[in-house]
Amino acid sequence: MTDIHTISEDGFNAAVVAASLTNEHTADRVDVLNRLEPEQAAEVLRLLPRETAIEVLDKPELDFAAEIVEAMPHDVAIPLLAGMSADMAADLIQQLQDPPRTELMEGLDPASRNAIRSLLAYPENTAGAMMTIEFVSAASNWTVERTLQHIRQVERTRETVYAIYVLDPVTRRLVGALSLRRLIAGEPGEMIGDLAVTPITTLPLADREDVARLIARHDLLAVPVVDKASHLLGIVTFDDVIDAIIEEGTEDAQKFGGMEAIEEPYLQIGLGNMLRKRGVWLAVLFISEMLTASVMQHFEGELEKALVLTLFIPLIMSSGGNSGSQATSLLIRALALHDVKLSDWWQVMLRELPTGLLLGAGLGIIGLFRVVMWQKLGIYDYGEHWLLVGVTVAAALVGVVTFGSVAGSMLPFLLQRVGFDPASASAPFVATLVDVTGLMIYFSVALLILRGTLL
Repeated sequence: MTDIHTISEDGFNAAVVAASLTNEHTADRVDVLNRLEPEQAAEVLRLLPRETAIEVLDKPELDFAAEIVEAMPHDVAIPLLAGMSADMAADLIQQLQDPPRTELMEGLDPASRNAIRSLLAYPENTAGAMMTIEFVSAASNWTVERTLQHIRQVERTRETVYAIYVLDPVTRRLVGALSLRRLIAGEPGEMIGDLAVTPITTLPLADREDVARLIARHDLLAVPVVDKASHLLGIVTFDDVIDAIIEEGTEDAQKFGGMEAIEEPYLQIGLGNMLRKRGVWLAVLFISEMLTASVMQHFEGELEKALVLTLFIPLIMSSGGNSGSQATSLLIRALALHDVKLSDWWQVMLRELPTGLLLGAGLGIIGLFRVVMWQKLGIYDYGEHWLLVGVTVAAALVGVVTFGSVAGSMLPFLLQRVGFDPASASAPFVATLVDVTGLMIYFSVALLILRGTLL
Protein backbone atom coordinates (compact mmCIF):
# COMPACT_ATOMS: atom_id res chain seq x y z
CA MET A 1 0.00 0.00 0.00
CA THR A 2 1.16 3.54 -0.75
CA ASP A 3 2.99 5.24 2.13
CA ILE A 4 1.65 8.78 2.31
CA HIS A 5 4.49 9.84 4.60
CA THR A 6 7.08 8.79 2.02
CA ILE A 7 5.23 10.68 -0.68
CA SER A 8 5.09 13.82 1.47
CA GLU A 9 8.75 13.91 2.51
CA ASP A 10 9.69 16.42 -0.19
CA GLY A 11 6.36 18.23 -0.11
CA PHE A 12 2.99 17.26 -1.55
CA ASN A 13 2.97 16.34 -5.22
CA ALA A 14 -0.44 15.41 -6.62
CA ALA A 15 1.02 13.75 -9.71
CA VAL A 16 3.26 11.51 -7.61
CA VAL A 17 0.40 10.50 -5.34
CA ALA A 18 -1.92 9.83 -8.30
CA ALA A 19 0.71 7.69 -10.01
CA SER A 20 1.30 5.71 -6.81
CA LEU A 21 -2.42 4.93 -6.58
CA THR A 22 -2.72 3.52 -10.09
CA ASN A 23 -2.38 -0.13 -9.10
CA GLU A 24 -3.93 0.12 -5.65
CA HIS A 25 -7.31 -1.27 -4.62
CA THR A 26 -10.10 1.28 -4.26
CA ALA A 27 -10.22 0.86 -0.48
CA ASP A 28 -6.48 1.58 -0.28
CA ARG A 29 -6.88 4.66 -2.47
CA VAL A 30 -9.58 5.91 -0.11
CA ASP A 31 -7.31 5.33 2.88
CA VAL A 32 -4.55 7.44 1.31
CA LEU A 33 -6.89 10.26 0.31
CA ASN A 34 -8.37 10.35 3.81
CA ARG A 35 -4.95 11.41 5.10
CA LEU A 36 -4.79 14.39 2.74
CA GLU A 37 -6.45 17.76 2.99
CA PRO A 38 -9.65 17.98 0.88
CA GLU A 39 -7.96 20.37 -1.57
CA GLN A 40 -5.04 17.95 -2.00
CA ALA A 41 -7.37 14.97 -2.42
CA ALA A 42 -9.27 16.92 -5.09
CA GLU A 43 -6.04 17.49 -7.02
CA VAL A 44 -5.22 13.77 -6.89
CA LEU A 45 -8.69 12.72 -8.05
CA ARG A 46 -8.46 15.09 -11.01
CA LEU A 47 -5.38 13.19 -12.19
CA LEU A 48 -6.88 9.72 -11.81
CA PRO A 49 -8.84 8.06 -14.63
CA ARG A 50 -12.50 9.10 -14.54
CA GLU A 51 -13.80 5.63 -13.70
CA THR A 52 -11.25 5.28 -10.91
CA ALA A 53 -12.18 8.65 -9.43
CA ILE A 54 -15.87 7.72 -9.51
CA GLU A 55 -15.16 4.44 -7.71
CA VAL A 56 -13.35 6.37 -4.97
CA LEU A 57 -16.14 8.92 -4.56
CA ASP A 58 -18.68 6.10 -4.43
CA LYS A 59 -17.05 4.64 -1.30
CA PRO A 60 -18.83 5.72 1.92
CA GLU A 61 -15.52 5.39 3.76
CA LEU A 62 -14.16 8.47 1.96
CA ASP A 63 -14.07 11.30 4.50
CA PHE A 64 -15.11 14.81 3.46
CA ALA A 65 -16.24 13.71 0.00
CA ALA A 66 -18.39 16.83 -0.27
CA GLU A 67 -15.44 19.11 0.53
CA ILE A 68 -13.32 17.28 -2.03
CA VAL A 69 -15.91 17.76 -4.78
CA GLU A 70 -16.40 21.39 -3.78
CA ALA A 71 -12.66 21.98 -4.17
CA MET A 72 -12.77 20.77 -7.79
CA PRO A 73 -13.61 22.94 -10.79
CA HIS A 74 -17.25 22.40 -11.73
CA ASP A 75 -16.35 21.05 -15.16
CA VAL A 76 -14.41 18.27 -13.42
CA ALA A 77 -16.83 17.60 -10.56
CA ILE A 78 -20.04 17.42 -12.60
CA PRO A 79 -19.05 14.40 -14.78
CA LEU A 80 -17.89 12.57 -11.64
CA LEU A 81 -21.19 13.24 -9.89
CA ALA A 82 -23.10 12.04 -12.94
CA GLY A 83 -21.12 8.81 -12.97
CA MET A 84 -21.63 8.05 -9.28
CA SER A 85 -24.41 5.85 -8.02
CA ALA A 86 -27.48 8.03 -7.49
CA ASP A 87 -27.75 7.34 -3.75
CA MET A 88 -24.12 8.26 -3.04
CA ALA A 89 -24.36 11.35 -5.25
CA ALA A 90 -27.51 12.42 -3.38
CA ASP A 91 -25.75 12.00 -0.02
CA LEU A 92 -22.84 14.08 -1.27
CA ILE A 93 -25.05 16.84 -2.70
CA GLN A 94 -27.01 16.97 0.55
CA GLN A 95 -23.83 17.85 2.45
CA LEU A 96 -23.03 20.82 0.21
CA GLN A 97 -24.15 24.37 0.82
CA ASP A 98 -25.31 26.91 -1.75
CA PRO A 99 -24.14 28.24 -4.13
CA PRO A 100 -21.97 25.18 -5.04
CA ARG A 101 -24.86 22.82 -4.43
CA THR A 102 -27.22 24.59 -6.85
CA GLU A 103 -24.48 25.15 -9.43
CA LEU A 104 -23.49 21.48 -9.48
CA MET A 105 -27.11 20.32 -9.67
CA GLU A 106 -27.82 22.65 -12.59
CA GLY A 107 -24.78 21.34 -14.43
CA LEU A 108 -25.94 17.71 -14.29
CA ASP A 109 -27.81 16.09 -17.14
CA PRO A 110 -31.62 15.96 -16.59
CA ALA A 111 -31.68 12.24 -15.83
CA SER A 112 -29.00 12.47 -13.10
CA ARG A 113 -30.51 15.66 -11.68
CA ASN A 114 -34.00 14.17 -11.45
CA ALA A 115 -32.69 10.96 -9.88
CA ILE A 116 -30.82 12.87 -7.18
CA ARG A 117 -33.77 15.16 -6.47
CA SER A 118 -36.11 12.20 -6.08
CA LEU A 119 -33.80 10.65 -3.48
CA LEU A 120 -33.32 13.94 -1.61
CA ALA A 121 -37.09 14.21 -1.23
CA TYR A 122 -37.14 11.35 1.30
CA PRO A 123 -36.48 11.96 5.01
CA GLU A 124 -33.05 11.03 6.35
CA ASN A 125 -32.56 7.48 7.69
CA THR A 126 -35.43 6.03 5.67
CA ALA A 127 -35.42 3.34 3.00
CA GLY A 128 -36.10 5.97 0.34
CA ALA A 129 -33.06 8.01 1.36
CA MET A 130 -30.84 4.89 1.38
CA MET A 131 -32.03 3.21 -1.81
CA THR A 132 -30.32 3.20 -5.17
CA ILE A 133 -32.19 3.40 -8.45
CA GLU A 134 -29.49 1.47 -10.33
CA PHE A 135 -31.03 -2.00 -10.35
CA VAL A 136 -31.80 -4.64 -12.97
CA SER A 137 -35.44 -5.03 -13.95
CA ALA A 138 -37.11 -7.00 -16.73
CA ALA A 139 -40.63 -7.59 -18.00
CA SER A 140 -42.27 -10.84 -16.92
CA ASN A 141 -42.75 -11.89 -20.57
CA TRP A 142 -39.02 -11.72 -21.32
CA THR A 143 -37.15 -14.95 -21.87
CA VAL A 144 -34.10 -16.01 -19.91
CA GLU A 145 -31.91 -15.42 -22.97
CA ARG A 146 -33.23 -11.90 -23.51
CA THR A 147 -32.83 -11.04 -19.83
CA LEU A 148 -29.22 -12.23 -19.80
CA GLN A 149 -28.49 -10.14 -22.86
CA HIS A 150 -30.02 -7.13 -21.11
CA ILE A 151 -27.80 -7.71 -18.06
CA ARG A 152 -24.70 -7.79 -20.29
CA GLN A 153 -25.66 -4.42 -21.71
CA VAL A 154 -26.41 -2.61 -18.43
CA GLU A 155 -24.28 -4.33 -15.78
CA ARG A 156 -21.65 -1.56 -15.67
CA THR A 157 -24.32 1.00 -14.76
CA ARG A 158 -26.02 -1.09 -12.08
CA GLU A 159 -25.01 -1.31 -8.42
CA THR A 160 -25.81 -5.02 -8.31
CA VAL A 161 -26.90 -7.64 -10.82
CA TYR A 162 -27.37 -10.50 -8.37
CA ALA A 163 -31.12 -9.93 -8.19
CA ILE A 164 -33.47 -9.28 -11.12
CA TYR A 165 -36.79 -7.61 -10.43
CA VAL A 166 -39.66 -8.75 -12.63
CA LEU A 167 -42.24 -6.15 -13.67
CA ASP A 168 -45.66 -6.45 -15.22
CA PRO A 169 -45.16 -5.50 -18.90
CA VAL A 170 -48.28 -3.29 -18.88
CA THR A 171 -48.58 -1.71 -15.41
CA ARG A 172 -44.82 -1.86 -14.63
CA ARG A 173 -45.67 -3.04 -11.12
CA LEU A 174 -43.29 -5.34 -9.29
CA VAL A 175 -44.61 -8.89 -9.56
CA GLY A 176 -41.59 -11.01 -8.70
CA ALA A 177 -37.86 -11.35 -8.18
CA LEU A 178 -35.27 -13.97 -9.01
CA SER A 179 -31.60 -14.44 -8.33
CA LEU A 180 -28.92 -14.39 -11.00
CA ARG A 181 -28.15 -18.02 -10.15
CA ARG A 182 -31.77 -19.04 -10.81
CA LEU A 183 -31.76 -17.06 -14.05
CA ILE A 184 -28.59 -18.74 -15.33
CA ALA A 185 -29.99 -22.15 -14.45
CA GLY A 186 -33.16 -21.53 -16.47
CA GLU A 187 -33.75 -22.66 -20.03
CA PRO A 188 -32.96 -19.94 -22.63
CA GLY A 189 -36.54 -19.83 -23.94
CA GLU A 190 -38.22 -19.94 -20.53
CA MET A 191 -40.20 -16.89 -19.39
CA ILE A 192 -38.68 -15.23 -16.33
CA GLY A 193 -42.16 -14.61 -14.96
CA ASP A 194 -42.41 -18.36 -14.47
CA LEU A 195 -39.12 -18.45 -12.54
CA ALA A 196 -39.72 -15.47 -10.28
CA VAL A 197 -40.86 -15.68 -6.66
CA THR A 198 -42.93 -13.22 -4.64
CA PRO A 199 -40.51 -10.54 -3.43
CA ILE A 200 -40.02 -9.22 0.10
CA THR A 201 -40.54 -5.45 -0.17
CA THR A 202 -40.47 -2.33 1.95
CA LEU A 203 -41.96 1.16 1.69
CA PRO A 204 -39.84 4.28 1.06
CA LEU A 205 -40.62 5.81 4.47
CA ALA A 206 -39.62 2.68 6.42
CA ASP A 207 -36.94 3.33 9.04
CA ARG A 208 -33.47 2.11 8.13
CA GLU A 209 -33.34 -0.11 11.22
CA ASP A 210 -36.53 -1.86 10.07
CA VAL A 211 -34.95 -2.37 6.64
CA ALA A 212 -31.85 -3.85 8.27
CA ARG A 213 -33.98 -6.30 10.27
CA LEU A 214 -35.87 -7.25 7.10
CA ILE A 215 -32.68 -8.03 5.18
CA ALA A 216 -31.20 -9.98 8.10
CA ARG A 217 -34.40 -11.95 8.72
CA HIS A 218 -34.81 -13.08 5.11
CA ASP A 219 -31.08 -13.27 4.29
CA LEU A 220 -31.40 -10.90 1.32
CA LEU A 221 -28.73 -9.24 -0.80
CA ALA A 222 -31.15 -6.38 -1.45
CA VAL A 223 -34.72 -5.42 -0.69
CA PRO A 224 -36.89 -3.62 -3.27
CA VAL A 225 -38.55 -0.35 -2.24
CA VAL A 226 -42.06 0.07 -3.67
CA ASP A 227 -44.81 2.65 -3.46
CA LYS A 228 -48.36 1.83 -2.34
CA ALA A 229 -49.23 0.79 -5.90
CA SER A 230 -46.29 -1.69 -5.96
CA HIS A 231 -44.27 0.33 -8.46
CA LEU A 232 -40.55 -0.32 -7.98
CA LEU A 233 -38.77 2.84 -6.80
CA GLY A 234 -35.34 1.44 -5.97
CA ILE A 235 -33.50 -1.12 -3.91
CA VAL A 236 -31.61 -1.06 -0.62
CA THR A 237 -28.54 -3.29 -0.79
CA PHE A 238 -27.03 -5.13 2.16
CA ASP A 239 -23.81 -3.05 2.03
CA ASP A 240 -25.86 0.13 2.42
CA VAL A 241 -27.53 -1.48 5.43
CA ILE A 242 -24.17 -2.43 6.93
CA ASP A 243 -23.00 1.18 6.62
CA ALA A 244 -26.23 2.32 8.29
CA ILE A 245 -25.83 -0.20 11.12
CA ILE A 246 -22.25 0.92 11.75
CA GLU A 247 -23.33 4.56 11.78
CA GLU A 248 -26.26 3.83 14.10
CA GLY A 249 -24.07 1.79 16.43
CA THR A 250 -21.48 4.57 16.57
CA GLU A 251 -24.14 7.15 17.41
CA ASP A 252 -25.60 4.95 20.16
CA ALA A 253 -22.17 4.25 21.64
CA GLN A 254 -21.41 7.97 21.81
CA LYS A 255 -24.78 8.71 23.39
CA PHE A 256 -24.17 5.97 25.95
CA GLY A 257 -21.06 7.90 26.92
CA GLY A 258 -23.08 11.03 27.62
CA MET A 259 -22.49 13.19 24.54
CA GLU A 260 -24.03 14.12 21.21
CA ALA A 261 -23.26 11.91 18.22
CA ILE A 262 -20.23 12.96 16.16
CA GLU A 263 -20.35 12.32 12.42
CA GLU A 264 -16.72 13.17 11.56
CA PRO A 265 -13.74 10.90 12.33
CA TYR A 266 -12.24 11.65 15.75
CA LEU A 267 -8.96 13.13 14.54
CA GLN A 268 -10.71 15.37 12.00
CA ILE A 269 -13.41 16.95 14.13
CA GLY A 270 -12.80 20.62 14.92
CA LEU A 271 -12.07 21.77 18.46
CA GLY A 272 -15.16 23.98 18.57
CA ASN A 273 -17.42 21.17 17.42
CA MET A 274 -15.84 18.77 19.91
CA LEU A 275 -16.42 21.22 22.77
CA ARG A 276 -20.03 21.76 21.75
CA LYS A 277 -20.82 18.05 21.39
CA ARG A 278 -19.30 17.13 24.73
CA GLY A 279 -19.69 20.33 26.74
CA VAL A 280 -23.47 20.58 26.55
CA TRP A 281 -24.02 17.15 28.07
CA LEU A 282 -21.28 17.67 30.64
CA ALA A 283 -22.95 20.90 31.74
CA VAL A 284 -26.34 19.20 31.99
CA LEU A 285 -24.90 16.33 34.02
CA PHE A 286 -22.93 18.75 36.23
CA ILE A 287 -26.01 20.81 36.99
CA SER A 288 -27.90 17.63 37.76
CA GLU A 289 -25.15 16.49 40.11
CA MET A 290 -25.55 19.78 42.02
CA LEU A 291 -28.70 18.22 43.45
CA THR A 292 -26.38 15.77 45.23
CA ALA A 293 -24.83 18.65 47.14
CA SER A 294 -28.30 19.92 47.98
CA VAL A 295 -29.28 16.52 49.40
CA MET A 296 -26.13 16.36 51.52
CA GLN A 297 -26.77 19.90 52.79
CA HIS A 298 -30.26 18.83 53.79
CA PHE A 299 -28.82 15.98 55.89
CA GLU A 300 -25.89 18.04 57.16
CA GLY A 301 -27.01 17.66 60.78
CA GLU A 302 -27.14 13.88 60.52
CA LEU A 303 -23.69 13.81 58.92
CA GLU A 304 -22.25 15.86 61.78
CA LYS A 305 -23.68 13.40 64.32
CA ALA A 306 -22.56 10.30 62.43
CA LEU A 307 -19.51 11.06 60.30
CA VAL A 308 -19.08 7.32 59.82
CA LEU A 309 -21.95 7.44 57.32
CA THR A 310 -19.85 9.52 54.90
CA LEU A 311 -17.44 6.59 54.47
CA PHE A 312 -20.09 4.64 52.56
CA ILE A 313 -21.47 7.41 50.31
CA PRO A 314 -19.24 6.49 47.29
CA LEU A 315 -20.19 2.83 47.77
CA ILE A 316 -23.92 3.57 47.82
CA MET A 317 -23.83 6.00 44.88
CA SER A 318 -21.71 3.80 42.62
CA SER A 319 -23.78 0.67 43.30
CA GLY A 320 -27.03 2.43 42.40
CA GLY A 321 -25.53 4.02 39.31
CA ASN A 322 -24.04 0.73 38.12
CA SER A 323 -27.33 -1.15 38.49
CA GLY A 324 -29.19 1.63 36.68
CA SER A 325 -26.64 1.67 33.83
CA GLN A 326 -26.93 -2.11 33.43
CA ALA A 327 -30.70 -1.97 33.18
CA THR A 328 -30.62 0.98 30.78
CA SER A 329 -28.14 -0.71 28.45
CA LEU A 330 -30.19 -3.92 28.37
CA LEU A 331 -33.46 -2.14 27.63
CA ILE A 332 -32.07 0.21 24.98
CA ARG A 333 -30.74 -2.79 23.09
CA ALA A 334 -33.97 -4.75 23.58
CA LEU A 335 -36.03 -1.83 22.26
CA ALA A 336 -33.73 -1.43 19.26
CA LEU A 337 -34.06 -5.12 18.37
CA HIS A 338 -37.82 -5.05 19.03
CA ASP A 339 -37.41 -7.73 21.69
CA VAL A 340 -39.70 -5.56 23.81
CA LYS A 341 -42.33 -2.96 22.88
CA LEU A 342 -43.58 0.13 24.66
CA SER A 343 -46.59 -1.83 25.87
CA ASP A 344 -44.24 -4.27 27.66
CA TRP A 345 -43.07 -1.67 30.18
CA TRP A 346 -45.03 -3.19 33.04
CA GLN A 347 -43.62 -6.66 32.36
CA VAL A 348 -40.14 -5.17 32.38
CA MET A 349 -40.80 -3.40 35.68
CA LEU A 350 -42.14 -6.58 37.26
CA ARG A 351 -38.99 -8.33 36.08
CA GLU A 352 -36.55 -5.64 37.23
CA LEU A 353 -38.15 -5.18 40.66
CA PRO A 354 -37.28 -8.66 42.02
CA THR A 355 -34.00 -8.57 40.10
CA GLY A 356 -33.04 -5.33 41.80
CA LEU A 357 -34.11 -6.62 45.22
CA LEU A 358 -32.02 -9.79 44.89
CA LEU A 359 -28.99 -7.96 43.46
CA GLY A 360 -29.26 -5.34 46.21
CA ALA A 361 -29.56 -8.04 48.85
CA GLY A 362 -26.43 -9.70 47.53
CA LEU A 363 -24.46 -6.46 47.62
CA GLY A 364 -25.95 -5.65 51.02
CA ILE A 365 -24.65 -8.92 52.46
CA ILE A 366 -21.19 -8.15 51.06
CA GLY A 367 -21.36 -4.65 52.54
CA LEU A 368 -22.43 -5.93 55.96
CA PHE A 369 -19.72 -8.59 55.88
CA ARG A 370 -17.15 -5.91 55.14
CA VAL A 371 -18.21 -3.79 58.14
CA VAL A 372 -18.17 -6.83 60.46
CA MET A 373 -14.76 -8.03 59.27
CA TRP A 374 -13.12 -4.59 59.49
CA GLN A 375 -14.53 -4.16 63.01
CA LYS A 376 -13.57 -7.63 64.25
CA LEU A 377 -10.10 -7.55 62.71
CA GLY A 378 -9.41 -4.11 64.15
CA ILE A 379 -8.84 -2.55 60.72
CA TYR A 380 -11.31 0.25 61.48
CA ASP A 381 -13.49 1.11 64.47
CA TYR A 382 -17.02 2.06 63.45
CA GLY A 383 -18.01 2.84 67.06
CA GLU A 384 -20.18 1.09 69.59
CA HIS A 385 -23.11 0.87 67.18
CA TRP A 386 -21.05 -0.65 64.40
CA LEU A 387 -23.54 -3.46 63.77
CA LEU A 388 -26.35 -0.95 63.18
CA VAL A 389 -24.06 0.90 60.77
CA GLY A 390 -23.53 -2.33 58.83
CA VAL A 391 -27.27 -3.03 58.75
CA THR A 392 -27.89 0.54 57.55
CA VAL A 393 -25.44 0.08 54.67
CA ALA A 394 -26.96 -3.28 53.74
CA ALA A 395 -30.54 -2.00 53.79
CA ALA A 396 -29.60 1.12 51.84
CA LEU A 397 -27.92 -0.98 49.16
CA VAL A 398 -31.08 -3.03 48.73
CA GLY A 399 -33.15 0.13 48.24
CA VAL A 400 -30.66 1.97 46.01
CA VAL A 401 -29.90 -0.98 43.72
CA THR A 402 -33.61 -1.77 43.38
CA PHE A 403 -34.42 1.83 42.53
CA GLY A 404 -31.52 1.99 40.07
CA SER A 405 -32.67 -1.16 38.27
CA VAL A 406 -36.29 -0.03 38.00
CA ALA A 407 -35.48 3.59 37.07
CA GLY A 408 -32.80 2.54 34.58
CA SER A 409 -35.20 0.16 32.84
CA MET A 410 -38.12 2.59 32.72
CA LEU A 411 -36.21 5.62 31.44
CA PRO A 412 -35.73 4.25 27.86
CA PHE A 413 -39.47 3.56 27.67
CA LEU A 414 -40.25 7.08 28.82
CA LEU A 415 -37.89 8.68 26.31
CA GLN A 416 -39.22 6.61 23.40
CA ARG A 417 -42.79 7.35 24.45
CA VAL A 418 -42.19 11.12 24.21
CA GLY A 419 -40.37 10.78 20.87
CA PHE A 420 -36.70 10.85 21.92
CA ASP A 421 -33.99 8.34 21.07
CA PRO A 422 -33.81 5.81 23.96
CA ALA A 423 -30.01 5.93 23.62
CA SER A 424 -30.24 9.39 25.16
CA ALA A 425 -30.80 7.55 28.43
CA SER A 426 -27.05 7.20 28.59
CA ALA A 427 -25.21 5.59 31.47
CA PRO A 428 -23.95 8.95 32.86
CA PHE A 429 -27.48 10.37 32.84
CA VAL A 430 -28.91 7.38 34.68
CA ALA A 431 -25.99 7.40 37.12
CA THR A 432 -26.63 11.07 37.89
CA LEU A 433 -30.32 10.41 38.51
CA VAL A 434 -29.58 7.48 40.81
CA ASP A 435 -26.84 9.41 42.66
CA VAL A 436 -29.35 11.99 43.88
CA THR A 437 -32.10 9.53 44.79
CA GLY A 438 -29.56 7.09 46.22
CA LEU A 439 -28.38 9.61 48.77
CA MET A 440 -31.96 10.33 49.80
CA ILE A 441 -32.62 6.61 50.23
CA TYR A 442 -29.37 6.13 52.17
CA PHE A 443 -29.98 8.93 54.65
CA SER A 444 -33.65 8.03 55.04
CA VAL A 445 -32.69 4.46 55.91
CA ALA A 446 -30.04 5.77 58.32
CA LEU A 447 -32.62 7.96 60.09
CA LEU A 448 -34.93 4.97 60.44
CA ILE A 449 -32.34 2.50 61.77
CA LEU A 450 -29.98 4.77 63.71
CA ARG A 451 -32.54 7.04 65.34
CA GLY A 452 -31.95 7.06 69.08
CA THR A 453 -28.37 5.79 68.75
CA LEU A 454 -26.05 7.74 66.46
CA LEU A 455 -28.83 10.04 65.23
